[in-house]
Amino acid sequence: MATGWAGDGAVQDQIDATVKDAIAKARARLPLGPGRTHCEECEAEIPAARRRALPGVRLCVGCQAEADRAQAADGAYNRRGSKDSQLR
Repeated sequence: MATGWAGDGAVQDQIDATVKDAIAKARARLPLGPGRTHCEECEAEIPAARRRALPGVRLCVGCQAEADRAQAADGAYNRRGSKDSQLR
């Protein structure tokens, strides 16, 4: 059921688009190419088990955690917004 100016299924379309964007963002973050034996950032050795689990890995666990925290801080807003936020 549509409310206001939203068409039927508009909420589901927004949810689908958000999920699609998140999947594309996650796929873009997957490592590509050959992995490294030592971290790009700190030169610490990357354990063989990590290299087997994540082909193409380029960062050690510590540096990867820091990169993930930095990336999470960059994308913490809803670019589509809600109708209520657009009317304010």
